[in-house]
Parts: sequence; structure tokens; C-alpha cells
Amino acid sequence: MSGASGSPVVAQDGRVLRCRVTAGKAGALDGPAMAEVAEALRGLGTLEEAAERGIGAVRLAHDGGNFCAGGDVRSFAAAEDRGAFVREVADLFHEMLEAYVRCAVPTVAGVQGWAAGAGMSLVLATDVVVVGTSTRIRPAYPAIGFSPDGGMSWTLPRIVGLGRARHILLSDQVLTAEDMLSLGIASVLADDTELAAEAEATAYRLAQGPTAALGRIKRLLAGTFDHDLRTHLDAEAASISASAAGPEGAEGLTAFGEKRAPRFHG
Repeated sequence: MSGASGSPVVAQDGRVLRCRVTAGKAGALDGPAMAEVAEALRGLGTLEEAAERGIGAVRLAHDGGNFCAGGDVRSFAAAEDRGAFVREVADLFHEMLEAYVRCAVPTVAGVQGWAAGAGMSLVLATDVVVVGTSTRIRPAYPAIGFSPDGGMSWTLPRIVGLGRARHILLSDQVLTAEDMLSLGIASVLADDTELAAEAEATAYRLAQGPTAALGRIKRLLAGTFDHDLRTHLDAEAASISASAAGPEGAEGLTAFGEKRAPRFHG
């Protein structure tokens, strides 16, 4: 289905599922698009179900201009019951964001221009972030007297550390592409003119990899801060055993023995 901007909200391109949650050059969150994306991501199901559908990665895309400028602040100001209205928007955003974080396959975003407020939350929730030389992110919530949503106060300390997160959030700090790379928020730096192509290529590379193994890596990383070492070692042992017993492991071991590149998807 296409959103207000005319481009599809969800579209499968080869083994990559492209999703858009914003509208317009400003990149404000689009409520109907978020609902559609949440449904599509939940529909991916387990690793096995995603593999059956031929999906190996999700790419969070936008229509040009800024990656995401956050919520529609004008609609917040115009609401009769601002607290209730903002809660409704936050709940919708959180439904989509949780589905995005929990989806079985890797996620990729090419962050063009500004990612502010909810846009920064989306960046922090993404597995592999590609930025351009002019990319900027900013919490932005304090500027309108708000506290964060979209998991920002949960993800940011886990990426940059609690002390640095306090400074970034409390001072509403603007972070450049170089800052994002040095802090571990971004993974790849591209020239602005090559940003979209680099993000697309990154998603395609991941999608052609061993879907089950990459999904298990996501799952292990997600539990890093929730488990003690013994529990995590047991999870790793179970995961690597399942990989070795599955078709991807068989292909990887066969390819290694035959001294060729593995062909995980035909």
C-alpha cells in the first residue's frame, strides 16, 4: 500500500523488506504508515517463517529530505487534550518500534539529513546504521519541554554508556556523523550522494547472508545485558548447535571444505 507521499509503505525487493514510517520532506512520523509497518514486521514471524517468505533483512527508508524529524509537533499543540493525544501517538510509535526491534532479521537504515526526536529513537533501535557526511541527530524532546519516547532513554545508555547518555539527553546535544561513528551509534559513513545506495547495498549484503545465523546473532546480542555469563554461554551453545545442524551450517561447512564461497540462498 502507498502512503500520502505516494511511495509504498511496505514493499519487498528481492530478499529485502523496505519499510517507510514517515511522510514528506520534513520526515514527520506517519500514523497509518507506522500501523502498516508494525503489522508487516510482526507478520515476518520466526526466523524460519521469514526465510520461507524469502526475507533476509529489513531496510527502514524514507522519501528524501530528512530521515525523520519526529512527531508532528503542530498536531500536538492543536490537540484538545494534549496529554491524551501524545500518549496515543506514543503508543502507536511504540507498537511499531517494538516490532522493528524484535523482527527476526537484521535491520538497516540510511540516515539522511536530520534524525530528531523519534527519528533519533529509530536510529538507536536499528542494527546497522549508515550515515552521510552531513547527517545530524538530536534528542530534541527537551526543546519542547518533553521527555523522550521510542526507547531512547533505554537504548542510548546501552550504546554510549549511562554518563554520556545523561549529557546527550539533558543538554539536548546535536551529534554529527563523526560523533555517531565514534560513539558506536552508526556503523558506516558514506558521502551524502552515495548514502542511499550504500544503505541499499548493505541491506542486500545482509539479506544474502545466512538468515538463521544472523537472526541468532541478533537474539544473542539482545540478551547481552539481561543474562549472567553462564546463562549466556548456554544460549550461545544452543544457538551454535542449531546452526551446525541446519542447512546453512551444512552449506557453510561444505563450502569451506570445497574452498569456495558459500551459497546460502541458491
